[in-house]
Amino acid sequence: MRRWRDSRNPHLRPDLTYSPGINCFDADAIIVHIVFHEFYLRVHSELRLSRLPPPAWPRALHRKLYYRLVMFLERRIYRNSRIHLAAVSRMVADQLRTHFDRADVAVIPNAVDTARFNPAARLARRSSARNSLGHSDSEFVLLLIGNDWKKKGLDQLLRAMQLDQDLPLRLVVVGRDDPALYNSLLQESGTLGRVRFLPPTPDVLFVYACADAYVGPSLEDAFGLPILEAMACALPVIASARAGASEMIEDGRTGLILRQPENPEELATLLRRLFQDKSLQQELGETAAQVAQLFSWEINTAKTLNFLKESARMRSTC
Repeated sequence: MRRWRDSRNPHLRPDLTYSPGINCFDADAIIVHIVFHEFYLRVHSELRLSRLPPPAWPRALHRKLYYRLVMFLERRIYRNSRIHLAAVSRMVADQLRTHFDRADVAVIPNAVDTARFNPAARLARRSSARNSLGHSDSEFVLLLIGNDWKKKGLDQLLRAMQLDQDLPLRLVVVGRDDPALYNSLLQESGTLGRVRFLPPTPDVLFVYACADAYVGPSLEDAFGLPILEAMACALPVIASARAGASEMIEDGRTGLILRQPENPEELATLLRRLFQDKSLQQELGETAAQVAQLFSWEINTAKTLNFLKESARMRSTC
């Protein structure tokens, strides 16, 4: 309604209409954070009601309807060559080419605030954060941040922890999903009492400070900003190959790549390797922090400005 009102004022006509994701039909430039056509291929089997307890059915039905609506909008909008597209990763750009025949997509990776997320800031709060959550120095604390925990690979992570029962692994999960939906899997996997669920917090550095490693086994993730934030904090990272942020990781040097996120055995092997090799933990963390410096807000801003200028130029020539 506000846009309709502004359109009637000749002094408020825009040079460019920009949208983060699909929010309007008349956008000139869109930053694409996820391609739901690709995402739905990965998760539709997880949303079958036959595989879920009855309390999870309303959420699953809501998500299926939402995903199908967005997929309709993607077909309607992303195929329009007049709209200038940018993706947050090369993976997303490839998906736009595959599903919508768009070979003209710019790539602008997400940025990290390295003044806020850095090794010194994390280490300064490590002791107090672990004491606050009741974790001893002998425990190896894993961290997973994000909503839609099935998409983020929590099921596979719990099963991987089951395979590594002899290791002192603990898991902190931060997000808005309902932890009660995981009660049966926690009991089945023997991880009940080893996993703590926390709501989202503006003090994200607190949870990075309590962790020994970040694990992102996403089934599909256009980018995965917590991976980059953890790297900036010099935490060793295990990242799914299906997360766009994995593009900044050199496997075995700046992080570990999980090639098959549906495979808990592979993830369990990586967790054991990381836990048992202290020098690897240190090396991955130190080199990851160096790489994160290449994804500053200054670089992101410059790329975004160029994208918007090019979009405005294209609009003026149409």
